[in-house]
Amino acid sequence: MQLVVGRIGRAHGIKGEVSVEVRTDEPELRLAPGAVLATDPASAGPLTIETGRVHSGRLMLRFAGVKDRTGAEALRNILLIAEVDPEERPEDPEEFYDHQLIDLDVVTVDGTEVGRITEISHLPYHDLLVVERPDGSEVMVPFVGEIVPEIDLDQQRAVIDPPPGLLDEAEAETAGSREEGDGEGGAEPA
Repeated sequence: MQLVVGRIGRAHGIKGEVSVEVRTDEPELRLAPGAVLATDPASAGPLTIETGRVHSGRLMLRFAGVKDRTGAEALRNILLIAEVDPEERPEDPEEFYDHQLIDLDVVTVDGTEVGRITEISHLPYHDLLVVERPDGSEVMVPFVGEIVPEIDLDQQRAVIDPPPGLLDEAEAETAGSREEGDGEGGAEPA
């Protein structure tokens, strides 16, 4: 099974180094020197990682055969793809690969059927599970422990404990508006 583990960014310096947007929780395993990665588009690869380092919080890689800035710039926006055994699981039991979550049945803690996971949306602060409901509509469920307390790969299901309004907008709790002149806030006009 192939997993996207990074996207090549801008060239860095003049010796063929590039910044990489990491898309894996295991960069030390997937993006280590010596790793051979497929690419999207396929015509750009495969690429073999020659060196890697962190600079100002960003991963910088150099690939075998890419010796100058021109070669590095030609790789910009190419996706890096690692071959992974479909049975492999991350070391942390609380982490999952996207392919393990896709098609899981989603139920609430009381057993109510919600739908099936169709996609994982990766955001900067947390991931979202895109769940297709039986009626064809979609709901986005934040993939955080408070809302998704259990992923059971053996039973092929995700258990969620949704806050009011996540699944049914009619249940949403809204903040009340402040009454004018409640004594809080700014000074009286002069």
